[in-house]
Amino acid sequence: MIKKISHIGIAVKSIDEQISYYRDDLGLKFTGIEIVKDQKVKVAFFEVGEARIELLEPTSEDSPVAKFINKKGEGIHHLAYGVENISESIKEMEKAGEKMIDHKPRMGAGNHQIAFLHPKSTFHVLTELTEEH
Repeated sequence: MIKKISHIGIAVKSIDEQISYYRDDLGLKFTGIEIVKDQKVKVAFFEVGEARIELLEPTSEDSPVAKFINKKGEGIHHLAYGVENISESIKEMEKAGEKMIDHKPRMGAGNHQIAFLHPKSTFHVLTELTEEH
């Protein structure tokens, strides 16, 4: 089911304030910025080996990332695992008794199909499944 760690999502107040740290100080390859309207987030992508770091900046005060920052501050938001077949992976997680936020795949950044597991059933780690094309 799980093939790899896809990315680590980091909630930030401002991508512009942090981009030089990841690109210049750490030397990660910056590959662009995308706005995901339905998730109310702006995402900056950095490659590190076969995985990515994704900086997540809220584009609205009512976005899930804004609520996260208001409650917990900036920092690691979620861990994403790459899967072969997202629909099958969701079914497997539900069969195993995991609580899902998304019962069906939805479109995420990078045009990937995604689904989140609820942190209450993942020992408080927001977990994303992603099928990358």
